[in-house]
Amino acid sequence: MFLSAGEASGDHYGAQLIDDLKLTNPDSSFFGLGGREMEAAGQHRIVRAEDVAHMGITEVIRHAPFIYSQYRKLVSAIRREKPSVAILIDFPDVNFRLAKHLHRLGIPVVYLVSPQLWAWKRSRLQWVQERVTKMLVIFPFEEPFYRNRGVDAEFIGHPLAALPKPSVAREAYAAHYKLDPSKPWIALLPGSRWKEVTANLPTMVQMASHIPYPCEYILPVASTIDRARLQEFVKGWITTSTSAPLPYIHLVPDAREALFHARASVVASGTATVQAAVIGNPFVVVYRVSPLTFALARNLVKYPPEIPADTDRYGNLPIAMVNLIAGRRIVPELLQQQFTPENLAAAIAPLLAETPDRRRMVEDLAQLRTQLLPDPTIQPIKRAAEIVADLLTPPKLEASQGVPDLNR
Repeated sequence: MFLSAGEASGDHYGAQLIDDLKLTNPDSSFFGLGGREMEAAGQHRIVRAEDVAHMGITEVIRHAPFIYSQYRKLVSAIRREKPSVAILIDFPDVNFRLAKHLHRLGIPVVYLVSPQLWAWKRSRLQWVQERVTKMLVIFPFEEPFYRNRGVDAEFIGHPLAALPKPSVAREAYAAHYKLDPSKPWIALLPGSRWKEVTANLPTMVQMASHIPYPCEYILPVASTIDRARLQEFVKGWITTSTSAPLPYIHLVPDAREALFHARASVVASGTATVQAAVIGNPFVVVYRVSPLTFALARNLVKYPPEIPADTDRYGNLPIAMVNLIAGRRIVPELLQQQFTPENLAAAIAPLLAETPDRRRMVEDLAQLRTQLLPDPTIQPIKRAAEIVADLLTPPKLEASQGVPDLNR
């Protein structure tokens, strides 16, 4: 089996998928593009994900010759090994092109975790229609989006919604990370890339001077961020800031635990918003990019009829996945110029006390979790493994059909 995943989340899902596939197909072997988790699960890595997962136009241009050489290695391996099935996980810039070669060779293609074609780059939908045998989606509105356009798609549920909630007690968590259990805790999730941290974290820190009572702040360190570098950035920024009171920020390793124990959170738009939703932690979504990038995005992003979405008073469509799934704004979004310390404090303050706003959001997030995992007895990755296994099994002939004529 050929598997291709170029990002951390895809590597994690790919490793789980390999583990499940080995149970039902013990004689199978796995090769392709993956990260360290997939390698540990048993994949022979033709190309390492950490060597090709470059983000940003300038980085891609600078590494273009090397990236193309690695891509050619994958294509050669596919032609040489002729896998029984291919599983492509997100990473569309590479995987859609691999799908072309796989389709030409007659290899069934399963695509796990859809790119956001429903938001932009809709022209790539033709590639899905032509090259993908089965599209496995993790958001409920994606199944009707694809099926209405002639693609065999199945909503398998979101893997994050299938995870059990953290079990560590609040008192033990407070003692371990030196938090004051008598104060409200606010989790800060500025993003998993350094550029996002530097763009979002200062405003989050400045928010503290506008909260009317003392809180403590929890900052999970993403696996893609150097902890020492982040610690120096936080220390240096707070030291030079004129804001008062200056918050004490506790660096912690696990985002899910931080979201579970925080009273409320500030979360940069991305996968972390889904983490917060399935944990059930009330939160505010923030988003900041360059003015040019934001202007381009506003012109490019168009939602289909399957996603009911209205613009806000600033003319912005919702961007938080939780709001798109719900079909309405259940969490506040502060985008670009609206993402200020004052606005952030005003948005999060009602979530810290026992208010109708907080109770309503908690109820909405609980409902959203059931939408992301409609049947708790079916684990999303296990369902994906079942679908792959079905593609490996030849269809059974009815008794009345007799023996097929292999010479026809």
